[in-house]
Amino acid sequence: MVRLIGVDLPRNKRVDYALTYIHGIGITSARKIIKLANISPEIRTSNLTTQQTIALRQVLENIDLKLEGDLRRFNGLNIKRLNEINCYRGKRHRNSLPVRGQRTRTNARSRRGTKKTVIGKKK
Repeated sequence: MVRLIGVDLPRNKRVDYALTYIHGIGITSARKIIKLANISPEIRTSNLTTQQTIALRQVLENIDLKLEGDLRRFNGLNIKRLNEINCYRGKRHRNSLPVRGQRTRTNARSRRGTKKTVIGKKK
């Protein structure tokens, strides 16, 4: 099992797709990292040699991307700042509502949670 930056990579996946399990690395940046480490993208994670994993570690340390904990902390501080300055986006984050202008009369279930049915009045 290969462990990079505190994340266990899946065994039977190609290296470029396995690297996307690290928070902050997408498929394009994963392919760039593999190219810098001189590793074939077709190789599986279980077939990586120790030299190749060391090369991957060195590339990840030297690349100027925020990954894992640093990126999560950065995003959390940005949301915290929005809350503190009491702007519109901060209020939407605070109330667990969609932030980017989506409608909430219908939909928005992933953000607002499951439906809470209200019993209607009898006439």
